[in-house]
Amino acid sequence: MAVVAARSRKAKEALMAYAMLAPLLAVFAVFAYYPFYRLFQFALFQKFSNSDEERFVGFQGIWDNLSSDEFTSGLWTTLKFMLYTVPAGLVLGVLLATAAHRRLKGIKIFQTIFSSTIASSVAVSSVVFLTLINRQSGFFQNVEFLNLERTGSALRGVALSSVWQNIGLTFIIVLAGMQAIPEEINEAATLDGYGPIRRFFRVTVPMISPTLLFLAVVLVVQALQAYAQIELLTLGGPQGSTETLLYKITELQSRTDLQTGASFALGLFVLTLLISVGQFVMLNRRVHYDN
Repeated sequence: MAVVAARSRKAKEALMAYAMLAPLLAVFAVFAYYPFYRLFQFALFQKFSNSDEERFVGFQGIWDNLSSDEFTSGLWTTLKFMLYTVPAGLVLGVLLATAAHRRLKGIKIFQTIFSSTIASSVAVSSVVFLTLINRQSGFFQNVEFLNLERTGSALRGVALSSVWQNIGLTFIIVLAGMQAIPEEINEAATLDGYGPIRRFFRVTVPMISPTLLFLAVVLVVQALQAYAQIELLTLGGPQGSTETLLYKITELQSRTDLQTGASFALGLFVLTLLISVGQFVMLNRRVHYDN
């Protein structure tokens, strides 16, 4: 009887767990699984212009699109944008958090200033940035490094805008990680003769390494999905030099080229998945999850 009662209790607990998970699974089914199924369907079928007829192109059609020059150029632009924004965002976030992680009078004011960009939307931040680098009246009008009208510097300008937009989030998360470090650890390191620089690299960085790994993944995903700032600052120009994969996907969808756009979207999904998993595999060995 005891065994039967235990099994009945476990069955009720399992049923309750599934009942509590059901709403979440329903949301995933509607907003994640079904759209992905439709994306795959669009990629496998080529729709004729001005007609409802479709032709099955299969995986060969997807491969042809992913090996095209247009996809390659978008991929290269996306990777460059990621390399511009992710390291710079992490380094600046850590530097600002280190500067603000001090017991000084009025330090809360600087913490508020450093984190202020988190309250601004991409649209607002992009407009402010565009005003600052305006070629006629902007404060940085003569900085050619940020010139959005030149093919060689436009992507760097958009990247700097993205770093500035994300710096508030990066700063807050890194600062929270630093504040979570027990004071006893820093005191022990000081007693052991660690100077500020050595203490930073041997104590602080290892202790916030899980935070840095999380931020690295988040910033990479944001870089791979960049669109709004490109649309607002350059419209993909000049001469397509700032057309990332997501920007190309959006443009293809607007031209009703669903098969090519869906193929590009699948390529971007695989790229995001591979880079994210690669980050966890390569960097997880250097992450410290205990004291």
